[in-house]
Amino acid sequence: MLKIKNLYCGYNGFDIVKDISIEVKRGQNLSIVGPNGCGKTTMLKAIANLIEYKGEINIDGEELKTIKRKELAKKIAFMTQTSEIYFPYTVFETVALGRYAHFDGIFSKLSKDDEELVLSCIENVGLLDLKDKMITELSGGQLQRVYLARAFAQDPDIILLDEPTNHLDLKSQIEILGHINKWTKEKNKTVIGVLHDLNLVQMFSEEVIMIKEGHIIAKGSCSDVLEEERLKEVYGLNIKEFMVKALEKWK
Repeated sequence: MLKIKNLYCGYNGFDIVKDISIEVKRGQNLSIVGPNGCGKTTMLKAIANLIEYKGEINIDGEELKTIKRKELAKKIAFMTQTSEIYFPYTVFETVALGRYAHFDGIFSKLSKDDEELVLSCIENVGLLDLKDKMITELSGGQLQRVYLARAFAQDPDIILLDEPTNHLDLKSQIEILGHINKWTKEKNKTVIGVLHDLNLVQMFSEEVIMIKEGHIIAKGSCSDVLEEERLKEVYGLNIKEFMVKALEKWK
């Protein structure tokens, strides 16, 4: 469903992502890993058409640049770390914003079906009892679940995740990624996420691509990509040895 060919992109005329080509299928959960500054977030921004790029990005055979912004919102949702709160909306009102791309005009109102979908999305992330609570009163983990429900309400084909669990406690991280995995499989959707915690990558991702200095140096299953010597080369640290020693302290 998503095909990227010879992708170059960056900022101020400088390419950070260089000659990346991948294909991602429906129902697939793909993680992008690599050290800071290697191009992971830049790549997501190009897929969301937030920055200019060279090469091809096709969704179901249609070039991204030819898709109108409102139509693109029906295909792609972009979820980052917890966003700034600009307006004191309720949980329901915030999640309902995800339906905007499906409105016929700026004065359209939620239909009965829209309202039911919004409530279903709120329930799916475990916040139905807080639907009338102001988002300014929520914890970081609760707020991130609200934004995830908003992405679900948008009903896109692809959700892009840029470190969505950063700064959250472990329980919230596992819950967020669990909701995402469930949505991927039940709806036959696609998730492409940037995650720093390689333990979470192992638990929740089926496919991984590893980027170094803007280039893909490995792609495949977690066991194939997160290989000890490769991790040492890319991160400059024997990550596996470190994690094994850390686990031994739990005995």
